[in-house]
Amino acid sequence: MTHLNATLTLFFSLLVEAIPFLLIGVLFSSALLFFVDERKLVAAIPKHPLLAALAGSLIGFLFPVCECGNVPVARRLIIQGAPAAMAIGFLLAAPVVNPVVFWATWVAFRDQPEMVFLRIGFSLLIATLIGWVFSSQTDLRPLMQPAVARAMLVPQAARRAHRPSRATSTSSAAGLDSPLLQSGTFFLGQSNQPLQFDGSGQAAAMMVDANLSRPVPERLRLMMDNVIQELRELGGILIIGSAIAAIVQVAVPREMILSLGQGTVSSIVAMMTLAAVVSICSTVDAFFALSFASTFTTGSLLAFLIFGPMIDLKNFALLVTVFRPRAIVYIFVLAGQLTFLVTLLINLYVS
Repeated sequence: MTHLNATLTLFFSLLVEAIPFLLIGVLFSSALLFFVDERKLVAAIPKHPLLAALAGSLIGFLFPVCECGNVPVARRLIIQGAPAAMAIGFLLAAPVVNPVVFWATWVAFRDQPEMVFLRIGFSLLIATLIGWVFSSQTDLRPLMQPAVARAMLVPQAARRAHRPSRATSTSSAAGLDSPLLQSGTFFLGQSNQPLQFDGSGQAAAMMVDANLSRPVPERLRLMMDNVIQELRELGGILIIGSAIAAIVQVAVPREMILSLGQGTVSSIVAMMTLAAVVSICSTVDAFFALSFASTFTTGSLLAFLIFGPMIDLKNFALLVTVFRPRAIVYIFVLAGQLTFLVTLLINLYVS
């Protein structure tokens, strides 16, 4: 009964902590859909993959959401054709590289201001490098869940790479005589105006234009409808992820993790594991890490503050709604390796 009570307490604590930030992220996502032409934001991103990854990592200052809220915003950017480097950079950096988390970390570590700048700097570096790695994937659709892939705008380079042959184009044109028989056909507004979604992004672009041309009251109503729809989808996944995180946190004895806290390498592994398990929101995780400051190494505290917002059980459940599992594994492995490397260097330097 004690374990059950502890599990329920942790479960509801995670939900109470995460839901407000998920709501903020969904509100941002819906506002982007009905009030902002994301194509202008995407078009302003530098073309160079490394600069695009850096720009995406810095967008968190415009959309200050934690790891519970960055997924719906990232999904909107991906659907509107954001480069892979920008989207991945934003997804990983936004939970840390934003003014809210900067302030919270500063308050928690006011006696160690270097922790604040190391956290922001390393998070920005890791997110930018991973985004740069993913830029080699010109077309993100093979890494996305089918529902997201079907709605995506396709980058120009990917369209050139997958341009059909002349014969295929001719047969496709012939098939337009019967649009209802073609996969991907859907309707906008009137049933006598079918719109073929061919992966070129024309359908999504027309939807953006239609949304922005509506009267403001109607856009507000549609925005709230979209908020409710996304909360149903992501909220259910968040509940499952929070339940798993709470169960694992109670089942694994914390003493077993704490016993590893003084080793140069073992302390980093222990705090990265703890960060993934406890799934604490990035806006408050600095205060949790502060409680271990006297028993754990500086590098391991940074590992907790950097790795946790990028990768945890709760965040995994949300990422599954956007990416296929193999893409999530790529992100997790790269984030884990880079976090371990930079924090190990800190431990070796401090010692």
